[in-house]
Amino acid sequence: MIHRRQLAGGTMFEIVRGDITQETTDAIVNAANARLAGGGGVDGAIHRAGGPGIMAECRKIGRCPTGFAVVTTAGKLKTKWVIHTVGPIYSGLPDDPKQLASAYRNSLQRAVEKKVESIAFPSISTGAYGYPIDKACPIALTTCIDFVRQNSTIKLVRFILFSDADYAMYVNTLNRMKD
Repeated sequence: MIHRRQLAGGTMFEIVRGDITQETTDAIVNAANARLAGGGGVDGAIHRAGGPGIMAECRKIGRCPTGFAVVTTAGKLKTKWVIHTVGPIYSGLPDDPKQLASAYRNSLQRAVEKKVESIAFPSISTGAYGYPIDKACPIALTTCIDFVRQNSTIKLVRFILFSDADYAMYVNTLNRMKD
């Protein structure tokens, strides 16, 4: 399942029901923890599929604060780069949306620094970190759209969703947004 929408500036946004570890975009984003220590969900899947080289690079980096992002190579994955970002653990407090937007923005900034033209995101913080998908989805899409409007080097932004319900939420939210 794939849903496409091209923005006025030319960047293509895609919503895909699938597995982020199979992506061939220039970079994929990992919903990491602050210790960059691997874990469950997307984080564990990326580390398992990419092999021990990614973890070795993460150990050298050490930590990543909430809302920030760091880059490693992609090991055995089909992509060139893994951008590890730490989203907030949902608390319902006013900082949650700011930290989530920052995680997306900083991931895109690291992508630009690596001259990435295509990037795939999971839905950051909506798994084990408990961010409600209906609150996280508009932040994710709005932040990415605003970023690429100001930066034309990224030609494709893809969101890879694991469930049908998350896929539908992203498609419906993107369809309601204006260019």
